[in-house]
Amino acid sequence: MQLFNVRYLFLLFVCGSHLDIHNVKADWPSLDSSSVQLLGLFSDAANATNPSTLTIQARAMFKAAVLLSQQYNIRIDGELINWRTSLTGGIGIDALSSTCHILSDSNIVGIVGPALSRETTIVADFAAKIGIPVVSYAATAPELSSRKVYPTLYRTIPSDYSAALAIVKLFIRFNWNKSDIVYQNDAFGTGGAKVIEEAFLANGLSIENTIVYDIGSGDFKGDLKNTLSNSSSRIILLWATSSVTEIILQKALFHDILGPRFTWILSTSISFASFNQSSYSKLIGMLTIEPVVATMVGVSVNRTLLNAAYDLWKTYEPETYPASSEINYYALFAFDAAWLLIQSLGKFCSANSNNLSSCVSLTNPSVCFDRRFLNSRSFLDTINNMSFLGVSGLLKFDSGATDRINGSYYYAQNVDTYAGGINFVPVLGYSDANGWERYAGASPIIWPDGTLTIPSGIAKLNGVHLRIGVIVSAPFTILTTVTDELGRPKQTVTGYMPDLIALLQDRMGFIPDIQIAPTNFSYTTLIQAVATGLYDIVVGDVTVTSSRREIVDFSNAIYDNSLRIVMARNSETNVDFLSFLKPFSSNLWLMALAAMIVAGVLFAILERSDNEILQQRSTISLLTMSVWYSFGNIVGYGADFEARTGSGRLITAGLYLLSVVLVVSYTANLASDLTLSRSRSIISGLDDVKSGKIPFNRIGIRVGSASEDFYLREVSNGRRNYYALKNKPETYACLLNGSIDLTFMDVGVAEYITNNVYCSLTLAGEEFNKGVMSIVTPKQWIYKQELDINILALREAGQLDRLKSKWVDAKDCPAPSEISTAMEVESMVGLFLVFAVICLLSVLLSIWKKRMTIWNYISRNRKGPIIQLKI
Repeated sequence: MQLFNVRYLFLLFVCGSHLDIHNVKADWPSLDSSSVQLLGLFSDAANATNPSTLTIQARAMFKAAVLLSQQYNIRIDGELINWRTSLTGGIGIDALSSTCHILSDSNIVGIVGPALSRETTIVADFAAKIGIPVVSYAATAPELSSRKVYPTLYRTIPSDYSAALAIVKLFIRFNWNKSDIVYQNDAFGTGGAKVIEEAFLANGLSIENTIVYDIGSGDFKGDLKNTLSNSSSRIILLWATSSVTEIILQKALFHDILGPRFTWILSTSISFASFNQSSYSKLIGMLTIEPVVATMVGVSVNRTLLNAAYDLWKTYEPETYPASSEINYYALFAFDAAWLLIQSLGKFCSANSNNLSSCVSLTNPSVCFDRRFLNSRSFLDTINNMSFLGVSGLLKFDSGATDRINGSYYYAQNVDTYAGGINFVPVLGYSDANGWERYAGASPIIWPDGTLTIPSGIAKLNGVHLRIGVIVSAPFTILTTVTDELGRPKQTVTGYMPDLIALLQDRMGFIPDIQIAPTNFSYTTLIQAVATGLYDIVVGDVTVTSSRREIVDFSNAIYDNSLRIVMARNSETNVDFLSFLKPFSSNLWLMALAAMIVAGVLFAILERSDNEILQQRSTISLLTMSVWYSFGNIVGYGADFEARTGSGRLITAGLYLLSVVLVVSYTANLASDLTLSRSRSIISGLDDVKSGKIPFNRIGIRVGSASEDFYLREVSNGRRNYYALKNKPETYACLLNGSIDLTFMDVGVAEYITNNVYCSLTLAGEEFNKGVMSIVTPKQWIYKQELDINILALREAGQLDRLKSKWVDAKDCPAPSEISTAMEVESMVGLFLVFAVICLLSVLLSIWKKRMTIWNYISRNRKGPIIQLKI
């Protein structure tokens, strides 16, 4: 790009309305005798007292092109080319009328113009009928690109297809993802808005709102202020001509929807002469995206041709000639439009010089609608194959579209202060090859807030009052009563959610009005309160569900949630008289008993003759002593006599082996069973609940909560057969007094309550129904994107994890390892009963063995004869 003082660039063009050019009397030489003519159409009205800079400069360059062709002696059928011009007033039917009138008495072989898209559609249709080419220098409507619809139309200015792509790349450069569009309702505005929206959609961007300005009535179709103020985007694309752009900006200024809150991107530069100087601060930071010539992005142009044209302009119309750097680019496009026709005519007629007939013959020359260019098809083919370096860059076309190939260049201008006022300053340049690049020598972009920081493009909460609903639910929102400086009681909230609100306030700058929801509010009521506008948002332990998303919207996740089963600790010990026998199965007990008896019998047989303890005993006594020996060795304590034979000792070794394995196994299994009996809950998890292990009317569910939604969906199949609870205090009370056996709770609340408040409550099973908690917002809330960005930033910075550690992970209840594990009597009552029975049997056995002695003792103490019994 060229290095020059960009702050002086196009100053005269911007302020062109100040020039006294309506009385210009140019003296361009004309060849009245030439029958080969080009028609130039320009958009000012014929009776305009103050012609626009666009018309003045485009017309001058058009004439310069024709005059240069004369100087270069370019002849068509032996004649030099001449011009005709007409002012159309920007009205399509007037443009057609002027064209038809001139064609009726002139040999027009090509048309340069019109300037406006709404004129070009009509003139191009007419030109296609008679077969002469039309080359527009300023009409950019995308619908004009179709060669099939407009077979004789060409454009030296890039179409809005190219502009839309450039805008998309600008948005990507600045990380903007949405915009609103304001456009005028003609071919230029409607077509531009349509192609921009299509380009946005194709590139993952979005148009939030479209607002139409009716150029007929001079007003908007819709409410400009409310639409833009309630949009989530703060980037506004304005697609209108310069005169309409000024009107729209004046209205936007009146409604205070310009800077610093909004960033406007215009499709054209304007004059600021009609704006009050006090409003300049609201106009600073705007951008324009306008088509330019190749030199503005460092690409070569035909300097020889350009300088020659400028010399002619200065010679024949010096009063309108500005500095070369201040010439309207549309004037250069107008020159190339004329030069394209001139070069094509020269090449076409040279190729057909051997023909006897004229290369530019027309039929019915006196009736404009009946005129026909006889060699139209061949002439158009010549234009399609033309390629030359013009004053705007390389000009080349093909037969598939009306647009030039690879000649799309744009620059972005920034409104900034200048010499006590404001002016447009180039800041970025664009080409098809390189995209957007910083303009050579340009200053940094000044944005609407007066800083160098690129705006986010989304609605901001800074300074906005927010009514924030919160619901009391420890540890997320804890309501406490404190005493203020005057000694009066005052309620305040602490917890995870109030701390989160403070963090978001620090980052976003909103003004919070925290409102505590009434105690009779359910979570469903909270959702409705946001949908109906009672609260702007709700910050609480609200779980995201599909049914709730139908009513409201949700932010990014603020807490990873799931459900847990909460129930009272199992404090009862079931009395099981045979619990000490459970370590072994009944079969194993029988096997051990059989082994003891068999070993006792074998020991009696093998030891009877050699062991004096077993000699001289009855069979019953012998077997009893032998089984006693076997029992004593199995349990590891031995007997009061020893084996005397080798075979007896071998049996004793076998009994020792049994003793080691059975005693150790029994001890381990008994300890395990006793431990499990102490820690065993009524249920092990959600599957036990679904299977009905707990009566459904003993399951407490809070009405209007996500737990209720889950229960109805996954457990009861829509049946409300649970114990209905109104709030959390009632839930805790019912768990503690035994009205319910369990309930479902959010994991954060469940862990906090069981670890800090109600130590007699515990969790059962694993987490289920995993989801997230989020901030509740209205549908299509304009500040949602900013809220999501800041919540994500807090998560990435670890702030949400720190809040969880502070409020949810705290533990005041004693850990399970600190709770006494001492066994109670109930766990061993069966063993003691067996011991009591054994003691009783031993007493009865002793009595039985001494029954005669006892009987005689009783008898001696009676009066009467003593009867001696013999057994």
